Amino acid sequence: MSNTSSGLPVGRGLLYLIITGAAWGTAGAAGSLVYRTSDLGPFALSFWRCALGLALLLAGRLLRPRTGGTDGTGGTAPVRPSRRAVTRVLATGVALAVFQTAYFAAVASTGLAVATVVTLGAGPVLIALGARLLLGERLGVGGAAAVAGALAGLAVLTLGGSAATVRPAGVLLAVVSAAGYGAMTLLTRWWGRDGGGDTAGTTVGAFAVTSLCLLPFAAHEGLLPHTAHPVRLLCLLLYIAAVPTALAYAFYFAGAAVVRSATVSVIMLLEPVTAAALAVLLLGERLTAATAAGTLLMLGAVAGLAVSEARASGRPEPSPEPSVV
Repeated sequence: MSNTSSGLPVGRGLLYLIITGAAWGTAGAAGSLVYRTSDLGPFALSFWRCALGLALLLAGRLLRPRTGGTDGTGGTAPVRPSRRAVTRVLATGVALAVFQTAYFAAVASTGLAVATVVTLGAGPVLIALGARLLLGERLGVGGAAAVAGALAGLAVLTLGGSAATVRPAGVLLAVVSAAGYGAMTLLTRWWGRDGGGDTAGTTVGAFAVTSLCLLPFAAHEGLLPHTAHPVRLLCLLLYIAAVPTALAYAFYFAGAAVVRSATVSVIMLLEPVTAAALAVLLLGERLTAATAAGTLLMLGAVAGLAVSEARASGRPEPSPEPSVV
């Protein structure tokens, strides 16, 4: 079944989101290798990730055939972005910047494990509540059980066997990060249901806004890296910019426009599953009972919600209220 606003089939949107979650999971391992290879900090890495990803997205758009109205000379006239499109780009870019920046600050304050659990755990809860209140999307008993199972799996996977330290300031920053992620997801779904337009253009614009928001933090931290292996560092940065950034976010914004918001948030929990699998397979970490149990819980929740979403797409959906944005 296709989403009537964007024309993208819901099944393909689910596939896009699954690819996104898996691709995001590789960013952590690649980032760890960047830290081992150079002295780049997290804000500088995030800035270069967004800036290089923006360059790749722009290059891709330049290679696409141009479309638009004729300009009277046989060429094509540029299409001016509407005020609504500009609002969408600014809102999405700021939400993405809050999501990334607050998360890195939470990691620095309370550690990776707690920051990950609070950010990725609060995200589905906030999104489910927002989708119910703002979009009228009903999660249902099965969906609520799947979200609960996914959150339990996340907690077991991330905190199992760790001696994590909880600091209130770090937890608050992680909640702020989750709110940014939730706003980004809900806005994408809102505009997708209302005939949201060019998701590729939104992705490009959002990355431009996010890069500008991250620039002062990255400049304070140190933009230019020092490394004894410049070729290796460049390859790692290009991979991070291309796969878990340009490709993954293009798929994310396209998929999130046609799939229910709570389902999106749970599918994105494939990120820590992929990261844990890479840690075991490539980085030599030991497969523990907590890792296995958490992974199975989360994969089961993702599979259950994906099947539920595919079935729901075959049923008629009530028309959304007209947007005033």
